[in-house]
Amino acid sequence: MAIKILCIGDIVGKPGRQALAELLPPLIAKENIDFVVANAENSAAGSGLTPPIFDKILATGVDVCTMGDHTYRKREILPLLETSDRLIRPGNYPPQSIGRGWTIRPTRSGIRIAVMQVMGRVYMNPADDPFTRMDRMLEELPRDVKIRVVDFHADASSEKIAMGWHLDGRVSINFGTHTHTPTADARILPAGTAFVSDVGMTGPYDSILGRRKDRVLKHLITGMPFHFDVATGDPRLCGLLTTVDEQTGKAIGTIRCELHGSTVPSAYDADDGRMHAGEN
Repeated sequence: MAIKILCIGDIVGKPGRQALAELLPPLIAKENIDFVVANAENSAAGSGLTPPIFDKILATGVDVCTMGDHTYRKREILPLLETSDRLIRPGNYPPQSIGRGWTIRPTRSGIRIAVMQVMGRVYMNPADDPFTRMDRMLEELPRDVKIRVVDFHADASSEKIAMGWHLDGRVSINFGTHTHTPTADARILPAGTAFVSDVGMTGPYDSILGRRKDRVLKHLITGMPFHFDVATGDPRLCGLLTTVDEQTGKAIGTIRCELHGSTVPSAYDADDGRMHAGEN
């Protein structure tokens, strides 16, 4: 039996959330998708996650949310990181960090799927070795859980590609997040792992990585600080749709998805939470 898994890239702010709510439910129905993983670390005001937004993301059909370098930007999410088995953060954070690096959740038909995350070290905040930590997490998983999905939240394409080869044949899907820019290298590696360097963001593409072009350009041209407000134009949902063999955990087909949503009039609402000082 084959199942379909959709991995969705970084949800950016209200425009990304609304694109998800508009586009994901009909996509699940049309493609008979069994399980959805989404990166949510940029979903609240472009940086972090709040409990109301987490609940609304799950209500669209997402099964597990992953995070990243902005995991702790909104402190109100800390209790959920401690208790929810539908929310994970990079597993190579220090052991004392709140949250978990992997979880196991069932599909709609009861098939158990492991979802894991690590964060890269090239051009990123300090973290433990993601390659060694992935090895340890794989050893921690129950042997009977054959389907394994990894979100590698990293900046450098070389590091992401290296992780793809490191995990080939040991996980079903290895999708990259963080750079918000979709790459054209989606494929199934020789030992059966579906791979893409970066699946792309789910958010406003009339922007610079989801932020207003004028604000980012002013900063780059003048060197002065400007708040990088979330943009609103051209919202899209980007993801990797993979068919996986239930018995072997091997990917048997994979394709990028990129769907266009409706433009939203404003970039923020009450669910975004309090804007913390210095938040960019």
